Amino acid sequence: MLKQILPLVFISISTALFSQNDTSTPYSLFGLGVENKTATGGLTGLGNTGFAQKNKYEINIFNPANLGNIDQKTFLYEFGVNGVYSIIKNDDISDTTNDANLSHVAIAFPIKKGLGMSFGLLPYTKVGYDIDIQNPIEGSADTYITRVTGLGGLNKFYLSSGINISKGLNLGVDLSFLFGSIDQETQVFSNASVFISDVNRYTGIKLKTGLQYTLPKINGKETTIGAVIELPTSLSGTQTRNAYKITPSEAQIVLENDIENELDNYELPLAYGFGITSILNKNITTSFDFKKLLWKDTNQLQNNERYVDQDIYAFGLQYKPSKKSLASHWNKINYRFGFNYNSGFLKISNAQIDSYFVSFGLGIPITKDKTNFNISYSYGKEGTIDNNLIQENFHKITLNLNFVGNWFKKRKIH
Repeated sequence: MLKQILPLVFISISTALFSQNDTSTPYSLFGLGVENKTATGGLTGLGNTGFAQKNKYEINIFNPANLGNIDQKTFLYEFGVNGVYSIIKNDDISDTTNDANLSHVAIAFPIKKGLGMSFGLLPYTKVGYDIDIQNPIEGSADTYITRVTGLGGLNKFYLSSGINISKGLNLGVDLSFLFGSIDQETQVFSNASVFISDVNRYTGIKLKTGLQYTLPKINGKETTIGAVIELPTSLSGTQTRNAYKITPSEAQIVLENDIENELDNYELPLAYGFGITSILNKNITTSFDFKKLLWKDTNQLQNNERYVDQDIYAFGLQYKPSKKSLASHWNKINYRFGFNYNSGFLKISNAQIDSYFVSFGLGIPITKDKTNFNISYSYGKEGTIDNNLIQENFHKITLNLNFVGNWFKKRKIH
């Protein structure tokens, strides 16, 4: 009964939790915010590798082709949360932030043997910044302050399916619906303070296809290759603006009231990626992924900044002890290590805003039906303090519960 109730509870609370998205990074000022980097299952502990990860007991949002591996009588559902402690600094000052979010809710199930389907909800981008800009008053030695704050981001609801075409070969397709709003408030403090509130809403559809192929074993070693292609798409946007001014006598004057504007489309680029996962023996599995996003081709303007093509490299290693090497409980745990480098898609002051993280994770079985509790710790850096820019160093804890159900098994009547 508990397993039947849990998915409904997760879905009902997910919208409320996503709407309370909490993040604090100055680089979320640009574009649609910073991308959500949390993965499903134990993939966060493996550096967010996943294109060639073949696992019939875990949901893989990186490659829909994996859905062709789901057992015919199983039902998968999972949710994850994460917490981040960040140190944000430049040449002069530093500050700390604490953020917590629900990272995803996902469900997967078989349609028939060799054909699986999945759907889920997760943050796509996150926005959270609070920036003060000191501006000179023309013809005077005095200055005035402009404070810009932003919050929100886009969510992604996806529907995906994967099918086993032949022995070792799976194909998959993923259709994502992107939606959400970014709220930005600008406050200009001078003789007469001006307050501008913009609610920017974006919607669009994104299509991804995937492939996985398991090569014939060589000397007992199993290798799977994977590939994905994400087609370019345009997100349409609308804006609602309110503005008012407060005079020195504290009178409030409305400048704009619920003014609707059309925003320029935001272009998401063509992206492609490939990966390779090798089971070297019963104890060690390695994985490597590469992904490229062609942001230059979108020809978008971003004030004085430039969009550049983005490269992501990821490596993961999983170790499972032999049954005879440790006590019975500890030899059931999967030990994970990962590394991820992201070149970034923005160039500011001739510096490309890149990032990296290293991760360590544990996959802990909690029932006999392959249900797992996954925990991972990541340490990483984004940005730089060079050229008067900002650097963020972060510590991140990710918790994930991956439930395996048996809903389609007929009960015996005695």
